[in-house]
Amino acid sequence: MSIRAILVDDEDLARQILREYLSHEEDIEIVAECNNGFDAVKAIAQSKPDVVFLDVQMPKLDGFEVLELIDGDPAVVFVTAYDQYAMKAFDAAAVDYLLKPFDLTRLRAALEKVKGRLGEKSHRLVLDEIRRTARPPDQWAERIVVKDGTRVHIVPVAQLDYAEAQDDYIALHSAGKTHLKQQTIASLEGSLDPAKFVRVHRSFLINLERISKIEPYTKDSRLAILTDGTQIPVSRAGYLRLKEAMEQG
Repeated sequence: MSIRAILVDDEDLARQILREYLSHEEDIEIVAECNNGFDAVKAIAQSKPDVVFLDVQMPKLDGFEVLELIDGDPAVVFVTAYDQYAMKAFDAAAVDYLLKPFDLTRLRAALEKVKGRLGEKSHRLVLDEIRRTARPPDQWAERIVVKDGTRVHIVPVAQLDYAEAQDDYIALHSAGKTHLKQQTIASLEGSLDPAKFVRVHRSFLINLERISKIEPYTKDSRLAILTDGTQIPVSRAGYLRLKEAMEQG
């Protein structure tokens, strides 16, 4: 049975080389090629591939953001020029990675891993691990991608007012709009610069620049009043974190 593959890379030459190498493999069928993340999300939904060869660094949507938006559980092989810091993450969390430039022998080694792990590990189970370990120190998310049916919204982190946990989702409040995303608030917190965003309550994460004032509420809690008048509960532990962040800022 052939393995259905999708190639995703914004560089034509990179896809050409990968296509040429894969042409030597009798059990690989390339069902789509994409030069950007948006097309990749659509192609994966339509073609339901067994494996995606996914570039990490692409404009508009990068490889990590593509993984956030796709349904299904294809095996993922990252194709990347990332530095050595990230390789441990790919080794642990993705099926494999191909560090550009790679040769046919290296590709075949990756294919053996794909065959051994097809259907074994959901990308949903490894995505947070990839996010956590692949990001270089002090490099924080600059945007958040949200899938809404067939549409994709990109929320710049600088425009995020606050986030609220809602069961298995988070509500992202930005510029008067609310976007729902399936993600834990702890995971979102870990991707944002702690000098700019503070978890003030188990269910709320606030952009420090949006805070107008802090008011007493109960004996052990306070309210953060945002510039638009929104009131956010602040727990005792959250207030300590808030004070620390504001003093450092």
